[in-house]
Amino acid sequence: MKVAMYYSQRDIRIEEMQAPQIGEDEVLVKMKTCGICGSDLMDWYLKTRAPLVLGHEPAGTIVEKGADVQGFEVGDRVFVHHHVACQECDHCMRGDYTLCSQFHETNIKPGGFAQYFKVPTPNLRLDTLKIPKTLSFEEATLIEPVGCCLRALRKCNIQKNSNVAVIGAGTTGLIHIALAKIHGASMVFSSDLIDYRLDAARRYGADVVVDVRKENLAEVIKSNTDGKGADIVMVTAPSLKAYEDGLKACRKGGTLCVFAPTGPSELLQISPKELFFSEIHIIPSYSTSHLETKAALELIELGKLDVKALITHRFKLEETAKAFETAHECKESLKVVVFDE
Repeated sequence: MKVAMYYSQRDIRIEEMQAPQIGEDEVLVKMKTCGICGSDLMDWYLKTRAPLVLGHEPAGTIVEKGADVQGFEVGDRVFVHHHVACQECDHCMRGDYTLCSQFHETNIKPGGFAQYFKVPTPNLRLDTLKIPKTLSFEEATLIEPVGCCLRALRKCNIQKNSNVAVIGAGTTGLIHIALAKIHGASMVFSSDLIDYRLDAARRYGADVVVDVRKENLAEVIKSNTDGKGADIVMVTAPSLKAYEDGLKACRKGGTLCVFAPTGPSELLQISPKELFFSEIHIIPSYSTSHLETKAALELIELGKLDVKALITHRFKLEETAKAFETAHECKESLKVVVFDE
């Protein structure tokens, strides 16, 4: 079978690999579509593991099942989450599923950017979802990123009538805007540096859109909130400046969400004194769990979230290198997906 082997951001090769053999409690899936995630573009995060096959937003069709598999049949259209927790450790008992040691050990093999991938037993049992007939494979690739955003907003305890600021209007930024509205946010602010994404933020429901090349984000937000600031600030841009702006835009007692990691050598300077007296909560949110993927699928299926409009570019598996180049460099791209017929 063909796979897209990642050696570096600018070195992705189409190679041949033997299709994975499945066990009695596993299935083999024919990849139909797989989205490129922002983390797939972080070379510093991937270089120590290269070469490898990336892709953790896959959807496809089951083409082979083990003898002991129950609840799934050959021909089923499925979304597969690439990580699942054990449900038994201390982290899981506290609901911190993404911190579970098993979470990082349960991976689809070899990855989503392959013609076929194996679904291990834990993933199949806990977080493989059948795709409703009303949804396309492309729409199903957005289940994972929507789940990530949903988990972040829940961790930040979003309430009805909250004022929410979303820094960065890429794919996850737009999802945050839409989800904030679904949760009853009073005002949603969005900021970015790119005109195309600022326009997209307006389409996805942002009440106030801020071009930070021309305006001060904190000043705009405070002028619209009686000088208070935002209740929740979601930082979806991997930039120290974004986090600095976010802290300034957050109200006293508000919450800043660390949703996008910066490079390992980049450090944010925060005054404990200012943090102490402002009582701003800083909450990181990494990945998603089986709880949010199911909720994400329901939101998409019910038509509450238009994910199809997020997909701006489509490339064949053989064109994965071009797909990554587009996702990394094109100023007028949102979600880029790879497909195989």
